[in-house]
Amino acid sequence: METVQHISWRQRLEAYYYLCRFDKPIGTELVLWPTMWALWIASKGIPDLKVLVIMILGCFFMRAAGCAINDFADRKVDAHVERTKSRPLATGVIKAREAVFVFLGLVIASACLLFFLPIETFYWSFGALFLAFIYPFMKRYTNLPQVFLGAAFSWSIPMAYVAVGKTPDLTCWLLYFGNLAWTVAYDTQYAITDREYDLKIGVKSTAILFGRFDIQIIGLLQIVSLCLIGTALYLENLLLPFGLIALIFVGLDFIYQAIKTKERDPQICFWAFRHNRWVGMIIFAGIFLELIS
Repeated sequence: METVQHISWRQRLEAYYYLCRFDKPIGTELVLWPTMWALWIASKGIPDLKVLVIMILGCFFMRAAGCAINDFADRKVDAHVERTKSRPLATGVIKAREAVFVFLGLVIASACLLFFLPIETFYWSFGALFLAFIYPFMKRYTNLPQVFLGAAFSWSIPMAYVAVGKTPDLTCWLLYFGNLAWTVAYDTQYAITDREYDLKIGVKSTAILFGRFDIQIIGLLQIVSLCLIGTALYLENLLLPFGLIALIFVGLDFIYQAIKTKERDPQICFWAFRHNRWVGMIIFAGIFLELIS
């Protein structure tokens, strides 16, 4: 039976704030930058302001919704993990059903944005909703929950194409799978920080699946990501010079991450995960400079 503390409405709002991870924008950034890649490429560097604002808000709402449903799914295990034991559901500050209501509210807010976009975005949004909902539960059934997270985080890429009235093409799907590979890489870094606890409580992850080859496989996934994104930029004539320069900087950053995380120190691996915010930003900078040059 849940133990719920008696708290004021201000404390409850603060708990919702932490439930949605508004205090930790890294997740929103990791969704936002690939969305901007796709939006800028699909619109040839001149995105409509309305579409731009809607896509940004959509990333913000859906990432928060994903956090709420993730904490609902993990409410019985977060208290046993050092990094997550202070989350609102783990401490009993709010009830599980409140997290579900927050999730539904954010999904409805996201759905309202679709009224201002082409009808095709409505159909594609079901994919985003499905992936956001199932991802938190996958760690109980498969060693590849990070792949489902990658699929969810990358879904905004075809959504951006559809939002500007374009059909997702080869470039779109190269960006999608390139971003998916990158997401699996950085979320495996994240999972390494919890591997000790996950093994004890029976939660699955790629960090556990990859075992002693984790750093090497992360590196391989990062290479795959660079190749796929680079091919997408080449097809759009966005590779030279700024796109390539951006990918070179990202490649050097990946090498730096590998060197820093080779000892698998949990704090350093968490740092590497957070450091990936610069990867998305650098790639966007390359695309942006190519399109205005």
